[in-house]
Amino acid sequence: MSESFRVGIVGAGYVAAHHLRALRDLRCANVVGIADVNDARAEELAGRFGVSGVYQSLSEMAGAQPDVIHVLTPPASHRSLALEALSMGCHVFVEKPMAESVEECDEMIARAAECGRVLSVNHSARFDPAVLEAIDAVKRGVCGEVMAVHFIRSSDYPPYAGGPLPAPYRQGSYPFRDLGVHGLYLLESFLGNIEDLRVTFYETGRDPLLTFDEWRAHVECERGTGYMYLSWNTRPIQNELFIHGSKGVIHVDCFLQTCEISRTMPGPKQIGMVIAGTANAMRKSFRVPWNMARFATGRLKPSPGIYRGVHCFYEALAKGKAVPVQPDEGRRIIHWIGAASGEADAAKAERLDKETRQPLSPAKILVTGGGGFLGSALVERLRGSGEPIRLLLRQAPKAGSPADLATASGPVSVVYGSLGQPEIVDRAMEGIELVYHVGAAMKGSAAEFEQGTIWGTRNVIQSCLKHGVKRLVYVSSLSVMDHAGHRTGDPVREDSTLEPYPQRRGAYTQTKLTAERMVLDAIERRGLPAVVIRPGQIFGPGAEAVPPNGVIAIGGRWIVAGRGRRKLPLVYRDDVVDGLIAAAESEGVEGKVINLVDTTAVDQNQYLNYAGSAPGAKPVWRVPVSALMVAASMIELLGAVLKRNVPLSRYRIRSLKPLYPFDISEAALYLRWKPRVGVMAGLVRTFGEHDKD
Repeated sequence: MSESFRVGIVGAGYVAAHHLRALRDLRCANVVGIADVNDARAEELAGRFGVSGVYQSLSEMAGAQPDVIHVLTPPASHRSLALEALSMGCHVFVEKPMAESVEECDEMIARAAECGRVLSVNHSARFDPAVLEAIDAVKRGVCGEVMAVHFIRSSDYPPYAGGPLPAPYRQGSYPFRDLGVHGLYLLESFLGNIEDLRVTFYETGRDPLLTFDEWRAHVECERGTGYMYLSWNTRPIQNELFIHGSKGVIHVDCFLQTCEISRTMPGPKQIGMVIAGTANAMRKSFRVPWNMARFATGRLKPSPGIYRGVHCFYEALAKGKAVPVQPDEGRRIIHWIGAASGEADAAKAERLDKETRQPLSPAKILVTGGGGFLGSALVERLRGSGEPIRLLLRQAPKAGSPADLATASGPVSVVYGSLGQPEIVDRAMEGIELVYHVGAAMKGSAAEFEQGTIWGTRNVIQSCLKHGVKRLVYVSSLSVMDHAGHRTGDPVREDSTLEPYPQRRGAYTQTKLTAERMVLDAIERRGLPAVVIRPGQIFGPGAEAVPPNGVIAIGGRWIVAGRGRRKLPLVYRDDVVDGLIAAAESEGVEGKVINLVDTTAVDQNQYLNYAGSAPGAKPVWRVPVSALMVAASMIELLGAVLKRNVPLSRYRIRSLKPLYPFDISEAALYLRWKPRVGVMAGLVRTFGEHDKD
């Protein structure tokens, strides 16, 4: 390929690296610029691949005089960017799907013809080496006449971290548009053009924001029938094809890059099946490690279909031949996707409209996290007052759950949505005078903690200020305090040292500390009428399976760091509810931080004795702290080698030390609070009576 092309990349997301990797290995391509509205992302990508030009838009890139533009942005912008690039006199290589509608595809095709430029779509799975191997086998008649093809694909999306909803969570059909496009053009590769498509979709509720996370498709093509199964739930993740023929079956695994062929053999069918199975097993036992070696040495590229698809596009461009994926193919696939997506899009639009516009029952009290262990008890108490209450819940509660019981009767209305969604929190705040902000992320990825705790608290603060809320009761955590550095015997007060290394403690501590500081900053700088409550370790019926401070739950066992003699900062759930209500009703508490801890001395062993008498109690192992430190050192070393975060470290072991004793004079002074139930009675209510000896 003697001709050289000046190439511009528009969109610096994850797929751009795969395109740049392919372009780097082409002599005929010289990347002259990367454009993205996110400067930092574009600059990082440009630095990684040695690209000198970084731009905020395609129009800015025009000065670099590109010959070819790769459009790698979300589908909603494909049409406008492709039209702009074609009008600049550039050839266009656009990521799948080609556009969002047939009408947009027609505009792009007409503009390409008008400008005399080449337009192509990156249907990358068609160029996957294992798929090409299967296509070649079908052409050679290895499996006879193809009767049917199954496409199985599972996936996941980066967790929503808060803020404006990204496309996967806004559009009901997004999962099908995102991965169904691959399935449709792959089915056409083996069965000819699609003639009819019937789709069904389901909602499991595992990710309420994604909504429709299970898809099935029945596809009638010119030469047979295709089936698609798309899932965002099944694990391990699959990307497979089964080609069923009159003389054999081909199984393609695109993740492992294997292509297995099971053919009809002469003789008894059982013997033929054994021979074929044995041959495939032997072939796979060699092929998988071989592919791993090729990947490690760079001979097999990440996303090899994208790599080869880019090369085939430029080879055709340089030789003046027809590009392998014509725009009519992209348009045809968009036609079928559009025909199958309307119902899901309408259902999602109706749901979003209901979440943000449906009239709400009047209420003056809002509780976030009202479906949780503490929040449900608070709602139960508030409901008894007869005052209308509004809850913000992530999703509809399961029958019999604390949230279901909390909302089962009485003056309770519910707004469904994520704390990370600004518009949902703002809607829930309409007409509210008092907010109990109990909700926060308790587990999950870093993005989920960002969504539920940091974005959630930011949104609550903003809406409280906007709607003139009279008081915010914010529930923080003792996790924000310095555990490792606390000197045994020193009383813990509200002004005791906060955690100096939250990043070493993990996402929960990091985000809770950040959120508490956000509330305190809003109190000081913006006049937010709020009080911060830091409860001790909350226990009670429903939390029997939660280990006490200083105890790690691993493999169905409770591992005690040490001999179990450390005192615990316990507080019974109903006593915390008393404190929260007092914080809402007391005068002179705004701007205060108040710890709620029962000062009754109970050590780990005493708690474990009670817990051990309950049904389903976990076996308890007591491990010397020194042994845990050795194990943590080894895990840290492994994490350093693999360049991964690890769940256990020496600092986390040191931070297992419970805080004790507590000075709760602030709670007594400002809230008139002292435990009404108390730890000892609470242990009996939680675990039942037992032999104290």
